[in-house]
Amino acid sequence: MEIKSVNENSFWNLSIEEAYHKLNTDPKGLNDEQAAQRLNQYGPNTLKNNANSSMFLLFLSQFKSPITILLILAAILSAGLGDISDTIIILCIIILSSLLGFWQEKGAAAAVKELLKMVTIKCRVIRNGTSKEITVEQVVPGDIVTLSAGDIIPGDCLILDSKELFVDEAAFTGETFPVEKSSGDRLAVDTVLSKRSNTLFMGASVISGKCTALVMETGKNTEFGKISAGLQLKVPETDFELGIRKFGYLLMEVTLVLVIIIFGANVFLHKPILDSFLFSLALAVGLTPQLLPAIISVNLSTGAKRMAKLQVIVKRLSSIENIGSMNILCSDKTGTITAGRVNLKDTLDINGNHSDKVLQYAWFNASMQQGFKNPIDEAIGLAYKGIPNTFSVKSEIPYDFIRKRLTIAVKGEKENLAITKGALNAILAICSQAEIAEGKLSGISDSRASIQAQYEKLSQAGLRTLGVAYKPVKDPGNFTKDDENDMIFLGFITLFDPPKPNVETIISKLNTLGVRLKIITGDNALVAKSLALQVGIKDPKILTGWELRKMTKAALMHQALQTDIFAEVEPNQKEHIISILKSSGNVVGFMGDGINDAPALHIADVGISVDTAVDVAKEAADIVLLSQDLNVLINGIVEGRKTFTNTMKYIFMATSANFGNMFSMAGASLFLPFLPLLPKQILLTNLLTDFPEMAIATDRVDAINIQEPQRWDISFIRKFMVVFGLLSSVFDFLMFGILLFIFHVREKEFQTAWFIESVISATLIVLVVRTRLPFFKSLPGRYLSIATAIIVIFVLTVPFTPFAGWFNFVKLPLLFYTWTFLLITAYIVCAEIVKHKFYEILLKKQRTFR
Repeated sequence: MEIKSVNENSFWNLSIEEAYHKLNTDPKGLNDEQAAQRLNQYGPNTLKNNANSSMFLLFLSQFKSPITILLILAAILSAGLGDISDTIIILCIIILSSLLGFWQEKGAAAAVKELLKMVTIKCRVIRNGTSKEITVEQVVPGDIVTLSAGDIIPGDCLILDSKELFVDEAAFTGETFPVEKSSGDRLAVDTVLSKRSNTLFMGASVISGKCTALVMETGKNTEFGKISAGLQLKVPETDFELGIRKFGYLLMEVTLVLVIIIFGANVFLHKPILDSFLFSLALAVGLTPQLLPAIISVNLSTGAKRMAKLQVIVKRLSSIENIGSMNILCSDKTGTITAGRVNLKDTLDINGNHSDKVLQYAWFNASMQQGFKNPIDEAIGLAYKGIPNTFSVKSEIPYDFIRKRLTIAVKGEKENLAITKGALNAILAICSQAEIAEGKLSGISDSRASIQAQYEKLSQAGLRTLGVAYKPVKDPGNFTKDDENDMIFLGFITLFDPPKPNVETIISKLNTLGVRLKIITGDNALVAKSLALQVGIKDPKILTGWELRKMTKAALMHQALQTDIFAEVEPNQKEHIISILKSSGNVVGFMGDGINDAPALHIADVGISVDTAVDVAKEAADIVLLSQDLNVLINGIVEGRKTFTNTMKYIFMATSANFGNMFSMAGASLFLPFLPLLPKQILLTNLLTDFPEMAIATDRVDAINIQEPQRWDISFIRKFMVVFGLLSSVFDFLMFGILLFIFHVREKEFQTAWFIESVISATLIVLVVRTRLPFFKSLPGRYLSIATAIIVIFVLTVPFTPFAGWFNFVKLPLLFYTWTFLLITAYIVCAEIVKHKFYEILLKKQRTFR
């Protein structure tokens, strides 16, 4: 049976029975055959475009440069004027270059797609009458999903039943606070989106509570799908992407000025207008690093594959460069600084003595709650060895980040109880009495001072301390938030999560790499200080959430940089701390795995989560670790810096030899009676010099490039371009002199000779500019060496091949090759000397400004 979309019928206006009927389903859910048929009908539950369409667009994007389009049009115009052979050659080179870029980017995209399969978001559905876990992409209309805190909502849903359900719908309504949702009466057809209390929207997330819901719409038919289609949603630009964009602007400025001057000068000198135009455009192509997008994609995907082997999964490729640039890492302590295994130390009464009753009541609360399972509840469950449970849970008020407590109401054979556990202050706030001995009560005001003193004593010992309270109730089935009052404080739960054995060494490694670790925790300042001293942070600077709220932005900006630990932090303050650190010019990473970490993961330059995190945290992260270990993250940082370094090698090549050669060509065209290179020869030069760079992703990286964070510096690139571009031009003009005054060559000999010299020099100079060290102390990787050798051999032999005539190449005397060898050797030696001086001056300036 084909199911029609119900969106036009406003499903929030349907009763639950009508919704079941509309989607031909029932409380037992779909069977496997129905699910498969609907998946085929509606397609995967995703907003991504069809893969074939994406590949076609990727291929077309290889031709999006205005200069390339102009060159194609000019070549076609040339064919119209009778020069068909040159047009075919030019178009073939452009297509070959574009196919090379497409092939590399397609491979990179496929590699990333495979990696993302390792961190897919899953949800629990009811199919064939039983609960099972499937990927979100497999969800179809008619599925019944069960959701709890931390889950991402997989489609637009009608709520079937719920308990204390609060959802984050900020993406739809702009409302910063969680919205309460519940099943209930049908709503009017014209109910605005923000008032649809019986509806859940794809892409929102559950903050607290739980529910069962019927999926009504998936994929692009959802409200989220409509928003995505109606808006051009843009992911915030990374530091790396900003650097690429600025570099593009720099090249565009240089190219535009040079092309206009050269074209105008050639026309002024009465050279053929079409030839001059083609020459100028080919020159522009030569100046434009055509394969830069492909080089970047290959570098990033290669880095992502290497990182995957180190248990670091990259969801957003550009974040690889950002993790290499990161100089501040903010992280919770659990699982990163500590072992991530919460252990129950003891359960204590109000006087600090062991209490079995506190343990039993804590166990009732932990074992019978149905919401988000957490390590604290697991630790309590493992520690309890008492009598079996004879109570049954009748009501539950799940934990949330405003109340900071969890309450259950239970029915027993002899009594009914409400039992609450949570943050001590949150428990004391709802207590009117305290149990000072078995069956003996006192007013909470009389006991508050001793409770607080006991709490501080436990915190100073490094123990995380929670409170437990209870009260008898008459009707546990109707217990609500409003009934959380007049409770009896029972005692303390003390927990500990020991530091990892090697954490001091790991923090030292981060410092060596120029990354400063800042711990953000909800624990109190005393517990945080105890932990800091245990892991070797001497005299830690601690800032509490309460102090943070009182500070001005300027004061916080200063204090945040000095702070080692942010303690007693509210969930919404994490985002504020990261924003302040970023505004000081830092590249900030944030590592989180909780429900309340998503906003901070979004705003950080690098959002880092772990595979065991809740769905909303994994979805918000740029990078997911398969192991909650800072050592794994350190490996990721090193790989990020290697990837950044290898990308910069291509930039340096493009702005040194390429720029120098094109500048020389432009200058030579002004005094030569012919073009120094034909347009098709310039394009071939550009293609051949780019080819070895495809292997740059596998190149070796010097230790000096890993020691500290690296960031885009357009000023540095501009200086590099001028210094090494002019050096290249000096040797180009020396070559012109040799050709014109020693060999007295004619047009074709000049063009052939200079083609050979320019390609070989541009290819070999990469071996010099790829490293700060002397090139003989930092040898290139195997694939780069092989690719370089292939190009050099090809260029030397091309005048002797049958297709030399296609490009107007001719054979040259043997003596020419001797002069070329001497000139290129001198060029490489001079480049090495200039490089040494260039970095020496640069380092002196850096020391001066520090």
